Amino acid sequence: MTEYDVASESPYAFLGEEEIRAWYAYMKVHLRLRYEMDHRLRGDHGISLADYDVLVALVSDPGRTLSVSDLATRIGSERSRVSHQLRSLSTRGLVNLATDPDDRRVTRVALSDRGNDTLADVSPHHIDFVRSVFFDALTPPQVQDMATMFEGIYDQLIRHGTLPRPADHP
Repeated sequence: MTEYDVASESPYAFLGEEEIRAWYAYMKVHLRLRYEMDHRLRGDHGISLADYDVLVALVSDPGRTLSVSDLATRIGSERSRVSHQLRSLSTRGLVNLATDPDDRRVTRVALSDRGNDTLADVSPHHIDFVRSVFFDALTPPQVQDMATMFEGIYDQLIRHGTLPRPADHP
């Protein structure tokens, strides 16, 4: 019996022992890391991890402006959820929302000066935390291997998932 024995009725019973080990390890890190990042961002800076994801997506776009649909695709979220979040971000002055002049059905989201300043203030603390709990546990070759592995997994998600590849991102 191993630490990763699963009941025969579990959906994970169809995975091999090392696959179960890898999946459980990934899920433990994924869930705990997102919780800890969100907890720190909320407690220290008054923004959620979801807010931070939106601001990073916008600052990463050359025009710092995306349609709601493109933003949802970029951050891997549902359009309706992003729309709700954007109303909150807009109310706080972190983003600006406007109807696209060429297609009135499209809402454009732009990073505001306040959103840019917030991101600039928050990011050094956030990155220090990410480095301390994630990258400091890895050697440089492990970081390279992890990047290669996750790039491959991402490509599989694009091929087999429901969201398209984000525009301007290979």
